[in-house]
Amino acid sequence: MTGQLSKLAEAYTAAWCSQNAASVAAFYSPNGSLTINDGPPAIGRAAITEAAQEFMTSFPDMKVFMNHLTIDGERVIYRWTLQGTNTGPRGTGKRVRISGFEDWRITADGLIVESKGHFDSALYQRQLEHGVDDPR
Repeated sequence: MTGQLSKLAEAYTAAWCSQNAASVAAFYSPNGSLTINDGPPAIGRAAITEAAQEFMTSFPDMKVFMNHLTIDGERVIYRWTLQGTNTGPRGTGKRVRISGFEDWRITADGLIVESKGHFDSALYQRQLEHGVDDPR
């Protein structure tokens, strides 16, 4: 199972880098959910596609890197880093680099049924305004 989850995480990472939001949603069960920083969950593949598209539109050069995958029984923690330049509509033109994690529940058929994602939103906002290289 560990090998399958590693392959899932690697392919999921590649999907986030693809600029094809539907490819991210394809990793979720049809009624799966993605929650970002305790916000309202995006439920179902169409809503997950929309959530992924928001990041892809905001960061046309976005790259996501898998930092680590932890498997502890039923719990899977996917740790990632996102970097890109906020040049989408109403973008600031600033580079961001943030790290975070998703706490996944996986179905028996290997799809994500629930993902609870977390990242430092204050750091993200600061980087949107000042860029990743600003020491503030």
